[in-house]
Amino acid sequence: MSATTTSSDHALDTPVVDTFLEAIRAGRGVPEWIYAPDAVLDATVPNWRFTVIEPAAISAEYSRWFACPALTEELDVHRLDDGVVVRYLLTWHEQSVPHAAHHAHILTLDSTGRIHKDVVFCGGRWDAALLAQIAEANS
Repeated sequence: MSATTTSSDHALDTPVVDTFLEAIRAGRGVPEWIYAPDAVLDATVPNWRFTVIEPAAISAEYSRWFACPALTEELDVHRLDDGVVVRYLLTWHEQSVPHAAHHAHILTLDSTGRIHKDVVFCGGRWDAALLAQIAEANS
């Protein structure tokens, strides 16, 4: 798997990836149609790893993850021969409280351009108190 780096926050000429990022930002879940029928989500989250299979189940899982309008900050996209790696810091508010999460997705696309596999690494959900601790540690 060779990689050509394209670090940007604009369209990639990869409509499914653009739709994926737009859905994350919109906070209304991720649509099923962007996934291949046999799609797999391989998720590593703090202290756990799990697998979700098929578009409806992946969409349902991400509807829980991406339930609030958000910004993708620190967005990096790296093209691969068979997909892309997307890394971002997601920021949003829940009941007026700031939150953030750091994700990296290795998205493998099928021959139709839909997501066949999403290997995601999530650093966890950070609320305002934890964000303040992170900022203090980084100062």
